[in-house]
Parts: sequence; C-alpha cells; structure tokens
Amino acid sequence: MHKKHLTPLVLALGLFSGIVFASDAPLKVGTTAAFAPALETTVSEAKKQGLDVELIEFSDWIAPNVSLNSGDIDVNYFQHIPFLENANAAGGFNLVPYAKGIINNVGLYSKKYKSLDQLPQGATVAIANDPINSGRGLQLLAKAGLITLKPGVGYKATEEDIIANPKNIKILQVEAVQLVRAYDDADLVQGYPHYIRLSKNFDANSALLFDGIDHPEYVIQFVIQPKNKDDPRLAKFVDIYQHSPVVKASLDKAYGTLYQPGWDN
Repeated sequence: MHKKHLTPLVLALGLFSGIVFASDAPLKVGTTAAFAPALETTVSEAKKQGLDVELIEFSDWIAPNVSLNSGDIDVNYFQHIPFLENANAAGGFNLVPYAKGIINNVGLYSKKYKSLDQLPQGATVAIANDPINSGRGLQLLAKAGLITLKPGVGYKATEEDIIANPKNIKILQVEAVQLVRAYDDADLVQGYPHYIRLSKNFDANSALLFDGIDHPEYVIQFVIQPKNKDDPRLAKFVDIYQHSPVVKASLDKAYGTLYQPGWDN
C-alpha cells in the first residue's frame, strides 16, 4: 500500500463527503460460493495494484446483507435488483446498488427428456422457493410456453398469477441452492449454471431453454450502504473486476459462455 500517495486523496474525498475512509484498512467484500472464484482473482489483481481486499464468503443469502447493513463489510456481491429490493423491504435496510457485475443465464434442465415438447401431462417441475427466484422460474416457464402469466407481473409473479397451464404441470418449490438435487427426481428443473458446475452433477450447458440477457433486472450488483459511494477503494476494486483481462479469464473459466457482462448493457 502506497500510503503517502493514497492518504491525501482519501482524506480529501472524505472531507468533501463528510466521511473519512480508512485507506489503510482492507476493503471487505462479502459474497457467496457461486461468485467467489472471479472475486478471488480480483482480490489478487487488486493486491498487485496496492489495494488490500478481504474477501468474506457467506453460506446463505441473508447474512451478506445483514453484515453489510451492520457495517461489518463494505460491499457485497451476490444479488440482483429484485432480490435487493425484497431484502431491503424484509430487513428494513437502506442498501443500494453501486455498480453492475455479470448476469448469469438460468435454464430449464431435464434428466428424462430431450425437449420441452416431450414433457407429459402432469409433469413435475421444480423451481426456486424464495419470492424473487421463484418469479424468475415462472417467467422461464412462461417463455417455454408451459404456462401463461397475467400480463405485467414480471419478476413478482407467483403461482397465483398463472392463468393457463395446458399440460397441468405440477410445480414444486425448492430452495434455490438445492435445485441441482431435484434434477434426479423432477421432470424439469430451474437450474443455475454456477451451482450446477459446483455440484458437478450434470452439464451446465445442457438446458432445454435459457433466459439469457432478456431480463436485465437480474444483473448481479455490487451493493453498498449509501455512505460508501465515494470510497475510492471500492471504485478501484470494481474497475479491476470489470476491466481486468485476468479477471475476465477467471469469469470465462467459471461460467463458460453462460454469462454476460452486465456493465455492457
């Protein structure tokens, strides 16, 4: 860390905003297993540029926002806007998006069938059980033509918004991180390629249908408390994540072709 050069800049920014950022302290970044590999690479690249970063991996999707709200970490990276909005409402937080990360494709996978047309009447379909990812699963089923949703419900869709179900599919709601296990039992499963790769149970590229970039609201965000928006450590870290060729190589290794950079859209 080049303290003599960075400290005046940090102090100047701090005096301007009314907040003094601790330039000597490591930037604390919270994440989950699915996003850790590329962030670990970013941490290594940041260190080469004199920026000290501590990566903290959480095992669930609640703790990263609780920790950020309490100030135990400076930023987290694991959620998209719909998830953040729901977390803010449920937890009484005032967390805000700072910068865009990647968007992961989500797909429909089947161990038993090679196409959506082969699904029988009464097929069992497993989707995520939390309010936000469940809505994404329902949107994907609508894209597949398996159900019709009320117009305009978007990512807030629930099963009550289904107005047509011609194959009478039976929807099973499963914790999102456990959907890979449902692959062996259900006829069709909503799947997250990054979790599928971590499980090594089946090919993440084998989905019968992907949702892709057609839902930009699902771009993963760097999320902060509003008071951290002028932290130069944060700006530097995000710039490395978005523009380092080494980090891009790590993203490509982790996700293959099943992601897009959200900051380009």
